[in-house]
Amino acid sequence: MAVPRLLRAAAPRLYSSVPAPAAAAAARPRAVDDKLLSEPLSHPDFFNVKELFSLKDLFDARVHLGHKKGCRHRFMEPYIFGCRLDQDIIDLDQTMQHLQLALNFTAHIAYRKGIILFISRKRQFCHLVESTARECGEYAHTRYWQGGLLTNAHIQFGPGIRLPDLLIFLSSLNNVFEPHVAIRDAAKMNIPTVGVVDTNCNPCLITYPIPGNDDSPTAMELYCKLFRMTIIRAKDKRRQSEVFNELRSKAEGN
Repeated sequence: MAVPRLLRAAAPRLYSSVPAPAAAAAARPRAVDDKLLSEPLSHPDFFNVKELFSLKDLFDARVHLGHKKGCRHRFMEPYIFGCRLDQDIIDLDQTMQHLQLALNFTAHIAYRKGIILFISRKRQFCHLVESTARECGEYAHTRYWQGGLLTNAHIQFGPGIRLPDLLIFLSSLNNVFEPHVAIRDAAKMNIPTVGVVDTNCNPCLITYPIPGNDDSPTAMELYCKLFRMTIIRAKDKRRQSEVFNELRSKAEGN
């Protein structure tokens, strides 16, 4: 199917160095699409995700509460503010910075119409995660993760299968001591990941780690709300930009 389309696009340029009107018309939408995709990259916070939450919101949601000191992972030590009553306290200033980066990256993926997959293995949050994915038009996986779903996708589902463009881990552990298998598989397939990492988690293989509490219901509700608002905002921005460019191209054509 793609070969005839390529041949038709190339045909008007066979016998002349000047593009034919059809080729020029085809080049114009391509330039508009390139501008549509490149414009958000020129702004540090194109989707204005910083206004979605504050440090007080994180504190009220108990994002700063980590696990007991004895469960601490050594790679999480740079994100720990201190220890009180043998419980680790997460540095919320760093959490704000990492969360803004993660939301900004998620917004860019949604703006480019990428596939986003929410993942969590905690049973008490299954309905919340699935509802969040459904409300923003994306996907969720909250059950047992079979090894090879990403690395052997072409064998299990056939050739031409499209993998997710982003994985969002609202909990990066299968159980108390075992990291989620999808983190390793995504790293093998060069799929970017965003993940909430508690003080007992390993953040090394996650592209955009978010140091924070992954056990509190209020914290999980805050994460889901922020990701849902970010994805919906990015998709609305894409639709507005497409409508604006379409109206402007019609006005220039007239």
